This record gives sequence, C-alpha cells and structure tokens, in this order.
Amino acid sequence: MNPGDEAGAARQTTQDDAARRLDERVASLTLEEKASLTSGADFWSTKEVARVGIPSIFLTDGPHGVRKQLAGGDHLGLADSVPATCFPPAVALGSTWDPELVERVGAALGEEAAAEGVAVLLGPGINIKRSPLCGRNFEYLSEDPLVSGVLGAALVRGLQSRGVGASLKHFAVNNQETDRLRVSADVDERPLREIYLRAFQRVVTEEQPWTVMCSYNRINGVYASEDRWLLTDVLRGEWGFTGVVVSDWGAVANRVPALEAGLDLEMPASGGRTDQAIVAAARDGSLAESVLDASVARLIALADRADAGADAEASYDVDAHHALAREVAGRGIVLLRNDGGILPLEGGAAAEGVAAEGVAVEGAGAIAVIGEFARTPRYQGAGSSQINPTRLDAALDEIRALAGHREVRFAPGYTVGGEGDAGDDGPARLLAEAVTTAAEAEVVVLFLGLPGEEESEGFDREHLELPAVQTDLLDAILQVNRRVVVVLSNGGVVRLSGWADRVAAIVEGWLLGQAGGGAIADVLFGVVNPSGRLAESIPLRLEDSTAFGAFPGEFGHVRYGEGLLVGYRGYDTKGAEVSFPFGHGLSYTRFGYGDATMEIGADGDLRVSVPVENTGAVAGREVVQVYVSVPESAVSRPVHELAGFRSVELAPGERQVVDIAVRLADIAYFHPLAGRWVVEGGEYLVEVGASSRDIRTTARIALAGDDPVLPLDADSTIGEWLAHPIGSVVLGQAMASVAGEGGEAGMFGDPAVARMMASMPLGRVAAFPGSPITDEAIAQLVAAAN
Repeated sequence: MNPGDEAGAARQTTQDDAARRLDERVASLTLEEKASLTSGADFWSTKEVARVGIPSIFLTDGPHGVRKQLAGGDHLGLADSVPATCFPPAVALGSTWDPELVERVGAALGEEAAAEGVAVLLGPGINIKRSPLCGRNFEYLSEDPLVSGVLGAALVRGLQSRGVGASLKHFAVNNQETDRLRVSADVDERPLREIYLRAFQRVVTEEQPWTVMCSYNRINGVYASEDRWLLTDVLRGEWGFTGVVVSDWGAVANRVPALEAGLDLEMPASGGRTDQAIVAAARDGSLAESVLDASVARLIALADRADAGADAEASYDVDAHHALAREVAGRGIVLLRNDGGILPLEGGAAAEGVAAEGVAVEGAGAIAVIGEFARTPRYQGAGSSQINPTRLDAALDEIRALAGHREVRFAPGYTVGGEGDAGDDGPARLLAEAVTTAAEAEVVVLFLGLPGEEESEGFDREHLELPAVQTDLLDAILQVNRRVVVVLSNGGVVRLSGWADRVAAIVEGWLLGQAGGGAIADVLFGVVNPSGRLAESIPLRLEDSTAFGAFPGEFGHVRYGEGLLVGYRGYDTKGAEVSFPFGHGLSYTRFGYGDATMEIGADGDLRVSVPVENTGAVAGREVVQVYVSVPESAVSRPVHELAGFRSVELAPGERQVVDIAVRLADIAYFHPLAGRWVVEGGEYLVEVGASSRDIRTTARIALAGDDPVLPLDADSTIGEWLAHPIGSVVLGQAMASVAGEGGEAGMFGDPAVARMMASMPLGRVAAFPGSPITDEAIAQLVAAAN
C-alpha cells in the first residue's frame, strides 16, 4: 500500500470511528432528551444534555454585524445589544463585486462573534432581489444568482475560517415581506432552480455552511419548513449538505411534519410544547424514531463543532475593524453620474486635487453640504439586523476633515427621525436656509435618501420615490446652483428619472455601515477612486420593474409570472430603458478593452481572457463582466446572463490580461422533464464589458453540450418524436410504410400541415377516423424508440 492509500485508509478509519461514537451517543439518549435537542432553550440558545456532554450553543443575528442582545430577546432589534462593528449591509457588499474583500468581512465578523461567545451567526442572506419594493433588499446581495452565490460563498468562507458557523438564509424564495409568514411563492421549476436556488446551491456545495435557515413562506403551496423536496431531496440529496437546518424564528407551523421533512432545529424555544408532540408521535408510531435520530446526530455534531472552536480568550481590534468597514464602504459606493468631471472635489487631504481623467480641479470656493443625512447618517436597515455600532462617523465631519482650506457650510434642509431642529416655521425655514447656503457656494453636496421607517424587515415599500420634501429641496437648489452632487442613502433603489440628468453627479451611497460617512468623504475628494458596480438595475419607474403586477400577490399567493426574466434579464431581453443598468458604475479614470479570446480548459469549463488597460491618469479598479447567451437556443432564455466577473486594480497606463473562468455549471439550464442541469449544445455568444449594456468585446464558441434524450411515449408530440434521434427514424419508417394510403401519411407531405401537427401527441393520431396508425402500432413505436 502506498503512502497515499495509507493516509486515505487512516482518514476513513477515523471517520468511521467518529460516526460510530456519534451513533452511540444518540443511542444513549432517552426519547425525551432527543426531542429536547430539536428546539431552543430560550430565544438564542440551544438546549444542553449535560448527562452525556452535549453543550448548549448560542446563535445570534447578523449578517453585517454581531447583534448579541444584552438580556432576553425580541428579534426586532429593539432591545439593547453589545457594541459591535456595523459593517456595510449586503446592499453595499454586493456592489463591491469582490469576493476577496467580502471574505475579509466574513473573517472579521467571525472574530467578533468568537469574542462574544457566539457559535453561529445568522447570515448571510442571499435571496434574489426580485422586486425593488422588497423591504429587506438591503440585506440581500443582488438580483443575480451568480453575484449572490460567489459573494455569499466568500462571506461564509471568511466567517467559518474563524471557527464560527454561518446560517445561510432564507431558504428559499423569500423575496418579499408582505404576508411573509404564510404567502405561497408560486414559481415554475426552471426559474426556481436557475434564479432562486442557484446561489444557495453554490454556497452549500462550495463551503458547507454549518447551518441553513429555512424561510417562513410557502413554496408552491408547501411551507419551507415542511418541504421535504427542498430540505431533504435537494439540499441534502442533490447538494450533499451535511449540516443543520434551522428554522427562521417562528417559522414552524407543524413540528412533526417539519422534522420529517428535514428541519432539525426549531428556534426560538417552544416551551416544550413541540418537544412533547415529537415524543408523542414517536411513541404512537406516526413518526419513525430513526428520523429523529438523524436530526439529533446532526445537532450533536454542530454542538461539538462549536464547542471545539470556542475560545474564551478571543478578542478583536476595534479600530482595525472600523478601518476595514471604511474600506469596504468606499468600495461599495457606486458613482452613477459625473457630468463634466465635477468629482473628485479639491481638498487639502485629497489626492492632490486630481479630477477625473487627470484634469486639475479649478476653483476652490465654499462647499455647501445640505441634507440632514450628512449630519445624522442612515447607515443600516431596520429589523433583526440592527447593530449597536462601536462608533459612528458622520459624513459632514469627514468632509470637513478632508476639505482642507475650503470652507464647508451646512444646512439640514429637512429633518429625519426627529433629528435636527426645524423650529416653529418648520420645513419652509429649512428650505430657505438651504437655498441661501447653496447659492453662496461653489459646489453643493446634497444628501438625499429614504427615512428608516420606509424600508425595514417586516413590510415592503409602497413606491420608489424619495420623500417629496427632499425632491422639492433639490428643485429649489437647482434654481440657484447647477453644480450639484447628490449623495444617496438608501437600502433599496429609488426612482432617479426626472432629475438624474439635471444634476452634475450622483453618488449611490446605499447603507454603508458605521464608517460610511468617512467612505463618502473619501470618494468625494478622490482619496478613494470609486469602483462599486450596481448589483441590481435601477428602473425608470416602478411600472417598468420586471415583477410589477405580480408583487406582492394576493389571497396568500404570489405568482412569479416573469419566470427567468428577473431584473436585468428582463430589462435587457425586452430592450426596456432603465435609469442605470446592472453592472454600471463610473470611475475617476478610464479603461480600455482589447479583443476577448476563449479556450476550453481541461475541466471542460471556459477560460475567457481580455486585455484591460487603465488609460487615465489615476489608479483605479475595473469590474470586468462576462455575459453569455445561446442565440439559437432550443429553450427559452434571456438575451444574456452573467456568467463570470473579476475585479482588477490597475495603475495609470497599466495593461493586464484579465482571465475569467466561466463554469459550464453556470451556463447550464435546468431541464424539468429530465430532472437535471443541461449544457446546451451549439454556438455561444460571449460578451465582455463594464455592465450588461456596456459590452466592449464579443467572441463566439461552439460547445458540444450534453442535451438529454428523453424517453418517448404515446403522449409525446409528433414534433418531439421527429426531434428524437431514434424516434424520428422509427416514426419516419412507419410513415413510409403507409405512404400512398392517404390519411396522415399524405398530410405530413404538406409542410404547413406538418407544422400544425407537430404539437399533437402521437397517441391522438390513432383516434382519428381512418387513421393508418393504430394503438398497437404506437405501442410498437414506443418500444422501438426507447
């Protein structure tokens, strides 16, 4: 036996021993003890069984910070929690398009969780942004499953590298807050697999999160917590998940069917009620105890894993984590518009006053900072993810710190959340003061955004509009100063049409966490060259959104009628105009693209290579995006789909060949009749560019594919028979044998009639009077074809 075989045998022996010891521990438990492990001890902790050394573990909310409550639990973020770094929420993380950066955030979250004795952090959330109205979009990464999957995997990888488990959520099809505990998301299998499950599949198969959290909602009529197809057949059977399935807090409607479906842990505590139901079902034989044993084994393994990784001496560097939060926030900011290169601003601490394209900034007059959000930052969403930050930077303070010799004047313009003093004359006085301040300034930096009460967990938004008081303020300022830079603070996209082309620049600042104020100042003054890219499209208006008319549903159901055409897939396929497309984002420099080339690697995946050059005067980062389509596809597809991307940093004048792997798994479609993923054979169009609508170079490649050959029966259509490699032959022979006898054989000679009959099941032909094809003949054809 060679050394490699010996090592493999030793590993197998170790695994077998561990499995045997785990089985013995399960067997040593009483039925009541087993059942007790399947629900929480309180709001955040699991139960222990000290008699056999099974410890309790602590889970707590994430996903962009450690929300460990000081006492008790309310789940809604109202009770006090320990101070922790509030990193940028997922809406900003997604805009970085940088898995290495996101992995660093995950590692930092793991360090903070370990320091607080947290075994499992509830995150990341990787649900698809189906509609811009979803109240929880700030917690999700993208409208695209590739971006969500790659970045979600990176965060899980970083978090679990520190001995803390992730809880991948919300599994699955949780794309709205309206009626979220009951609504049935009714979605066909192709979009379900290709859009809504695909990111989960990637994270599970690549990183094996310690836990997966099932969602509240129903999927095609079945509660996610009771969906055996979802939790067992797909998650465990197809994807090989070995961890624990935990419920969202309060997501269990019926505990025994949920356990049978594959839900291991119900949270929070049920007061013993559901434990008793499990015991009763096991005793009366309606629940096989082996089902309970399987869940208990997984729960014991999770508790052991958490206990082994616990470190009572764990700590973290608060200042270093704040600095990381600022770096990430700066990378998540998206420069949507920069007319005339108004940005970056000149300032004493800026990058030597260098503007876009390397043009020296002219003028150094006063800067008017207007908008209460500059002084009172909106930096995170409301609900269970609210973090008590270790510190909080305001953009106004940070702008003043970077402005150097330039005077910075401030006017609140409006109030938010009770902050700011409007006085007795209220909005009119604030408006007048802001207009005066703007008129006397060389440039206006105007902070606009959504109040916290308009977007939160628990309810959806009703519109995409900014508050009227803010748009009125913008209109008034544009009357006295056209050099306006708008900085947005929002968790979900807002409507920009109607004013976007009237301002000089738009900085999409999202919700940026506790260091977002400094990050905004860094971008405004050019300390940071913006490199964020939109991970979701910004429509012209709500009515243009791809889910409009089918969101949020009614009478307990929401129909995903847009199918695959979610977000940019829908806008681009229909040629619909948008305010800003998926993948868009500007820089203070320019990037030139050469011709793309491709090759098929040894693993069968594609390798796309494209030369990219920084043709400007300042260093910058480009996000190179690869979109793929099958122009002559035999199945319905969007006009193109993101298949790969890479973030690359280039010095001025630097040219680099950027290599991007395109996995065949990411260009496959799901064949519901074959029950598997299929890489379609044929010619593929590969587009490389800076957004879904800024394609710089294209190439074509032919792939052999693995198109399935489906079995034929009497219900298969004539068209399906003729497309089948064997069925077409045997059917052709049958038709030839009756040629000249009239009937259907003659009808096939007419192209128009043949086309009409292509959709007819072959078995129906036998029912026609005088048909030359009998039921017996069809049975023989089926046998021959298969």
